[in-house]
Amino acid sequence: MTTRTAAPQRKLKYVATINDEALGEDTDADFEMQYVDISNVDSSGTIGELAIYRFEDAPSRARRRVRDGDVIISTVRTYLQAIAQINRPPANLIASTGFAVVRSRRDDFDARYCNYALRELGFLAEVEKRSVGVSYPAINASDLARIPVHVHPLSQQRAIADYLDRETARLDALVVAKERVLGLLAEKRRALITRAVTRSLDPHAPLRDSGIPWLGMIPTHWESRKIAWLFRERDERGEPELPLLEVSINSGVVLREFSDERIESTAADFNTYKVARRDDVVFNKMRMWQGAVGVVPEDGLVSPDYVVAAPRGSLSSSYAHLLFRTAAFSAECGRHSHGIVWDRLRLYWEGFRDIESPLPPSTEQARIVEHISRETARLDSFRAATERTIELLKERRSALIAEAVTGQIDVEGDS
Repeated sequence: MTTRTAAPQRKLKYVATINDEALGEDTDADFEMQYVDISNVDSSGTIGELAIYRFEDAPSRARRRVRDGDVIISTVRTYLQAIAQINRPPANLIASTGFAVVRSRRDDFDARYCNYALRELGFLAEVEKRSVGVSYPAINASDLARIPVHVHPLSQQRAIADYLDRETARLDALVVAKERVLGLLAEKRRALITRAVTRSLDPHAPLRDSGIPWLGMIPTHWESRKIAWLFRERDERGEPELPLLEVSINSGVVLREFSDERIESTAADFNTYKVARRDDVVFNKMRMWQGAVGVVPEDGLVSPDYVVAAPRGSLSSSYAHLLFRTAAFSAECGRHSHGIVWDRLRLYWEGFRDIESPLPPSTEQARIVEHISRETARLDSFRAATERTIELLKERRSALIAEAVTGQIDVEGDS
């Protein structure tokens, strides 16, 4: 593969049109559309499952018409780099006004090449540079149109598109395979924890029916107790000097991090915040059914809308943390929650305390926690290595596009 002379550049507006077509307010209210929003486009340009709306019920930003070969590129939250080519779309496909719809002038700018030219690192850097805003950086269509793109002779553009179609497909297939590995690792991690906290570490341990529907069979030497016997509700206030804590679905209880990108409230009266002591269990009433629960790492303050449960001693907080975050326990929390719609369910102390929990001997709880810590550390190390491989594959993809589009490699000689 040899190097070539860099391609000349022309402003995008001279080789493509932008936002040529839009739905008008006179559109039939019953017009049924398939709607592409920014969240539907992943980093590789794949468009996921789409929502279907009648025009009358659709979001007000559902207005951009797209045609075969168009490229949509996000002009809001531009850091997402949501870029996708539209191939053989249905007639009712409509894109968000958060995209610019770029349509190549095909006599001198190949449609497939356009997709890659807009992904070239120099072009993306210009988009970022010209975007305005901190949390939601955006660029308007006229500024986007003034950004230069590399324009090779048409035959070379097609050769570049052929080469990149082939090579990016190979890299994307490797990414998909690695992401499948991540899914299997996550599944194995969940199964490891669930098995250990509900069936013990001994696969040959004799079992008995716990009499608890959500739990089923447990080792014969284990007991079971209602949460009310294992924890008491803590409702202490008046220590505003303590650090703020929050409950994360992914991480449990963590110190709250204040963002530099948004204004944090300074008017809150922290005297009303609940005190949570080290090793207490804290959960978010509205998200307990999703696993928003964890063990407190140090004394701190939590939202008044959280529930704080102090251990009575027979169930270790470390074991409880693992048990309470299993899918089976979360589902049982949902059953004890109150609310009309599923995503608004709230679990109060009165419902939580009535849930029955397995109670292994204290020494066995400690062995279970140690085993899970050791095994999940091994799985997490493998996960981190796999995630790094995915990052490198994506970086290689971006670099390959940049090299081909800017003319650093001879793709015609590689065909």
